[in-house]
Amino acid sequence: MGEKTQALISILKLQPVVPVLVIKDLAHAVPLARALVAGGLKAIEITMRTPVALEAIRAVADEVEGAVPGAGTVLNAKQYHQAVEAGSQFIVSPGTTLELLDVARKSPVPLLPGAATPSEVMALREEGYEVLKFFPAEQAGGAAYLKSLSSPLAGMMFCPTGGITPDNARDYLSLPNVVCVGGSWVAPNALVEAGDWDGITRLATEASRFSA
Repeated sequence: MGEKTQALISILKLQPVVPVLVIKDLAHAVPLARALVAGGLKAIEITMRTPVALEAIRAVADEVEGAVPGAGTVLNAKQYHQAVEAGSQFIVSPGTTLELLDVARKSPVPLLPGAATPSEVMALREEGYEVLKFFPAEQAGGAAYLKSLSSPLAGMMFCPTGGITPDNARDYLSLPNVVCVGGSWVAPNALVEAGDWDGITRLATEASRFSA
């Protein structure tokens, strides 16, 4: 677990904000990823919420230099295997199941499992996890809630996702137990549909400069 944890941390520390993408049109995948990488956001989470998600991951892995593609909203072992086969370098789940933990143990590709309560964090800690996705961040209690976990659950690190915006991202990034945040605002639907890749690069550049 230690080696995979370090691999995951090295990916998450590439940037303060990990883009969370819902790609509906496969043609958007490569230019969108190139725009994000150009703005300094190399680690990219492509969620498994659309029929083209796997092909989008594969295209980004094969064609976008510098990109570190990952799969999000992975809910079961089948999706985990499919995402890895497509080229995902990290896997993200909104929660955790025994099935996901089992497949993650056997896979060389690290899992960022979701947790929202102290009990969930403690259970994952017993499994050897040190870095978790805090989801849904804003709805589960926000930065104040996550800060309250830093002392009793010392050593655990989080990537908060869900309701993160440019207005509250720094509140999370200033916390001692946050390694990065996940956000969709760097690739808004309007800009993607318009093919405004320069506009997305500008948003990515701004996000890449976020700090505590």
